Amino acid sequence: MIEAELRRNADGIELEHLRDLIHADGRDALCFQFEDLTVDCTRQPVTDDIMNLLLALAEVKALPDFIDAMLAGKPINLSEDRPVLHCRLRSPEYRHGDEYKQLLAFTDRIRADKRIKSVVNLGIGGSDLGPAMVTQGLAGFHDGPAIHYVSNIDPNALLDTLAQCAPQSTLFIITSKTFTTKETMTNAALARCWLEAGGVELHQAMVAVTAYRERAVEWGLDADRVFAFDEGVGGRYSLWSAVGLSVIMAIGSKAFGQFLDGAHAMDSHFETAPLAMNIPVIMGLLRVWHRSYLGHMAYGVMPYDQRLARLPAWAQQLEMESNGKSVSRQGDPLDRPVGLLVWGEAGVNAQHSFFQWFHQSVDIVPIDILVARRPVGLPDDPMWQNSHHVLVINALAQAEALALGVVDAVVPHRQFPGNRPSVLISWETTTPYALGRLLALYEHITIVSGFIWDVNSFDQWGVELGKQMANEIMKGDNLAGVSPSAKAFLRRLKGHMPDAE
Repeated sequence: MIEAELRRNADGIELEHLRDLIHADGRDALCFQFEDLTVDCTRQPVTDDIMNLLLALAEVKALPDFIDAMLAGKPINLSEDRPVLHCRLRSPEYRHGDEYKQLLAFTDRIRADKRIKSVVNLGIGGSDLGPAMVTQGLAGFHDGPAIHYVSNIDPNALLDTLAQCAPQSTLFIITSKTFTTKETMTNAALARCWLEAGGVELHQAMVAVTAYRERAVEWGLDADRVFAFDEGVGGRYSLWSAVGLSVIMAIGSKAFGQFLDGAHAMDSHFETAPLAMNIPVIMGLLRVWHRSYLGHMAYGVMPYDQRLARLPAWAQQLEMESNGKSVSRQGDPLDRPVGLLVWGEAGVNAQHSFFQWFHQSVDIVPIDILVARRPVGLPDDPMWQNSHHVLVINALAQAEALALGVVDAVVPHRQFPGNRPSVLISWETTTPYALGRLLALYEHITIVSGFIWDVNSFDQWGVELGKQMANEIMKGDNLAGVSPSAKAFLRRLKGHMPDAE
């Protein structure tokens, strides 16, 4: 009944225009505030009736019970029969535990040892995207060694990084949940050879972060240099665990604690706020509205902050790996498309590349526009301060231009239809606390929309398939099943393949 009513409202809202909707009485109810975080949803194609229906849908599907089950540690990851534990990692209780204290003690020792000039994190996917994004995003708070990230199995990625390092002053962090990830372990083996060639012993220059401590020890690492995290922490949600070791190396224990505090604050809001005032719930429901009822398959994430340039890639993995599914949580085929194609770029740069498509294409892509109202660490000189002010005004102007458009131009190619939805997300300044809060918000948005779509947002079997296929081809197993084109490619490659691993 509710879903049928939403479909009827979707037909009706297409006859409305945002330039009219944003002036409707009570529209400011779609502008949400949590601490200094403002989430302005007034430029969304919704009415009060539509929002009430979306909230009713969440109630009917028992979203509050699901949130409680997740935070209570119940096994809501049905396909792997695991709990979802990443929120516990930012709780005050976790930080009183021995595991977290040992992690910080090790980090403090390394940061105090001025011998270590470079830290290289070897990881891929969730073992790279989150830490790399946060390290760059909090560049203004760095007071530790230089931090590098290598994810790609392309040897040039590692080679280019090693060119900036010296064996005697480099620490490698091998970050792999399973400690079997082919790309990461290949790079780890190359790094070990590089250290040995430089006369550096393995136990001095390598540590591991994994859910399988025994595998790291078997590989050759000392047990006290292996930092574990629980299997119930998914890779793309693992930034808050020991996977964040490289971030702590960059900004220190105190700032990392503030980062966790921000995330925990959003967790508390997510757990306790009424659905109608719950920012992750509202934004998750809006994503469902766009995908399932308005037919928008893509979603943009545009941070107006150069240091947050990697945020879109992180958000891309978060949404697409979590909700890019075709079966329900019970394993039944879905009767409609779910999940969003997420992409983006740092603001202003994006304006001069693909915003043209946003403004005048026949397709509509809803976007998030994110900006800090005040900069971090700029000189007091008014010219520098004004530069950031121009950045913020550009963010606001794009939200307005996308929504309102221009329809009275003399020539057709200078007409802009408008009616392009956006959410304008702003906060005071990008501190560790503010960034932790923002990332937790996006995690919860993803989980809410995934639950409403009835998919398991915590597995990623599509990733596993690609790994399996690559391993079979590398070993020469089951080549009878590959395509003729693949066999032809392997024949062309044969003359370039090494004789040994």
